[in-house]
Amino acid sequence: MSAVVNRRVVIVTAVHGPSAPFLPEAYASLCAQELPDGWEWRWVIREDGRTQDVRPHVPDDPRVVFHQGRHGRQGGPGVARTMALAHADGAYVKVLDADDRLTPGALARDLAALEADPSIGWATSRVLDLLPDGSTAGFPGDPAHGPIERGEVLDFWRANGFRAQVHPATLLVRRDLLLAVGGWMALPASEDTGLLLALNCVSRGWFTEDVGLLYRKWEGQETGQASHVDPAERDARMAVVEARARALASFGWRLPEGTGDFDR
Repeated sequence: MSAVVNRRVVIVTAVHGPSAPFLPEAYASLCAQELPDGWEWRWVIREDGRTQDVRPHVPDDPRVVFHQGRHGRQGGPGVARTMALAHADGAYVKVLDADDRLTPGALARDLAALEADPSIGWATSRVLDLLPDGSTAGFPGDPAHGPIERGEVLDFWRANGFRAQVHPATLLVRRDLLLAVGGWMALPASEDTGLLLALNCVSRGWFTEDVGLLYRKWEGQETGQASHVDPAERDARMAVVEARARALASFGWRLPEGTGDFDR
């Protein structure tokens, strides 16, 4: 991996054929972002596997990097995102799913929260569902604007039917912290929730009350498939997600202020 560019935010996107046509809209939402002077973004797109379906939709922009896996070798979005970390050379990593859109100001708000407080390891924001007819819909249960203390997301998730009060698709995280917890979990789904809970157990976070993401609802999305809600698989995923988070919490690791290393 090349040297870290301290004033760069790397946006990481996993994509497969059905979601590729939405990439231009995600790109447009990135181009609308305004960062503080001296800061830049880089977009790393990783295809889950290798087909001819994705590349035609990748924007022609020197800030955009596209990588593919091997033919027939699909591991799911968590594997694709984690593989993309080989090219994530910025101090911060931002998640953006191929079919979603950032709202204006989202990157700057996330960045401001982490730059202002070295004890904050990650940031999330409010989400609106983007429905097929172009309308949007919110949902209740957002936390208060401001810091999220260690363990809060895990406790809420466990007490509310395995639903976190912040959305992992809005995550911005310190790169070193993301690497230290191992990236996204090796699960067929809920890999991003698993990462969020792990981060929450080792670091304080931040929630921004302003809408930061439009989360597209459409027929082909992975979370809308029957396999995503299969009870046996879901129970197994949730058990592993919780066990990892509680193990991290029990070890007492934390992100110390002002460094990229773990302490106790």
